[in-house]
Amino acid sequence: MLKVLAVQIGVGAVLAAVFWALQGHIAGYSALLGSLTCVIPNAFLALRLVVPRRDPGAGALIRAAYIGELGKLAITVLMFSLVFVLVRPLAAAALFSGFIATQLATFAGLVMPDKNERNGQTSNKHGE
Repeated sequence: MLKVLAVQIGVGAVLAAVFWALQGHIAGYSALLGSLTCVIPNAFLALRLVVPRRDPGAGALIRAAYIGELGKLAITVLMFSLVFVLVRPLAAAALFSGFIATQLATFAGLVMPDKNERNGQTSNKHGE
């Protein structure tokens, strides 16, 4: 999960720099805000999934995933609302471009091989 978040942060930073260089600072910070509107809710979901629970069973993990996904959606809506209400001026196209590109980076992070898999090793949670 950290790998996916790192890829998303990298994509968001690069995209914001490109927008900043090509279209100015308003587009740059708008793209960055769009990326953060994707990364922060995803980090919330990841945290919900990795935090230890009293009940280590599958049911508890499914509940955590549901709560995490609902929280992710709520945080995304809240962040978009705050950005549209509080940030002036704002480049909406750059904002949504940052959000969409960062969301698509999730797939890139998921298909990247793990360094243990590259070396032909497999390990479980305890490093065995």
